[in-house]
Amino acid sequence: MKNLGYYNGKFGEIEEMQIPMCDRVCFFGDGVYDATYSRNYKIFTLDEHIDRFYNSADYLGIEIPMSKNELAALLNEMTQKMDTGENFVYWQATRGTGIRNHVFPTDGSKANIWITITPKDIVDTYKKVKLITMEDTRFLHCNIKTLNLLPAVMASEKAKQEGCDEVIFHRNGRVTECAHSNVHIIKNGTFITAPTDNLILPGIARRHLIKACKKLGIPVEEREYSIDDVFDADEILISSAGSLGLAAEELDKKSVGGKAPDLLKALQDEVQAEFIRETDI
Repeated sequence: MKNLGYYNGKFGEIEEMQIPMCDRVCFFGDGVYDATYSRNYKIFTLDEHIDRFYNSADYLGIEIPMSKNELAALLNEMTQKMDTGENFVYWQATRGTGIRNHVFPTDGSKANIWITITPKDIVDTYKKVKLITMEDTRFLHCNIKTLNLLPAVMASEKAKQEGCDEVIFHRNGRVTECAHSNVHIIKNGTFITAPTDNLILPGIARRHLIKACKKLGIPVEEREYSIDDVFDADEILISSAGSLGLAAEELDKKSVGGKAPDLLKALQDEVQAEFIRETDI
């Protein structure tokens, strides 16, 4: 398969799939999602992503109509059907199907499960990126991985128009995260990352960067920090399922980073090595 889609038990190439107009995602974005990557047909950190997916669903009262093990088996089965082992593995659950109504359906309908598998590699870990800053105007439940992504879409388009790769959001002076990544800084040998409260998504790649720091003996601080701290940082990193730890070279058209290259490379080497190790044949 060049790509593969799934909707409530039906499989097919994505272009051939049909979704009911009354799926609540069409009216409200009423659902949650998660995603990761495969290499050599092995899905990286799948259990952690599935755990977060179910946590997001629990926050919103969405009941997933299959167990975690069943979902993992389905994702692995679909990945094995692809022509390549390097894929973007995406899944979402929406709160059922029904005529448009803001309140939850009362007919007992279960969540709809969507899956898409498309060929894609993770970003080169050693690629340098360019960033811009933007006021964070999203809602106050960013710890839930919902389908309501319009602010991230607008921010990502703004970054593209500026010739940049990502946006760093800040709220009342505090850095939160990026449009589709977590953001971290290194200062005086310490890895600093925002706390996992309701203003950021608890990133899986973020967790693995912290794990790498502890393995390498790099001190970690999970605390609030400001945009001024980012400009003053020795290094700025962004992380997501598809970008394990990219360093920034530019922020708002100003040169940044480059002050702790050895520490940065050691950290990137560690997360890259983990990815290779966990997805080797």
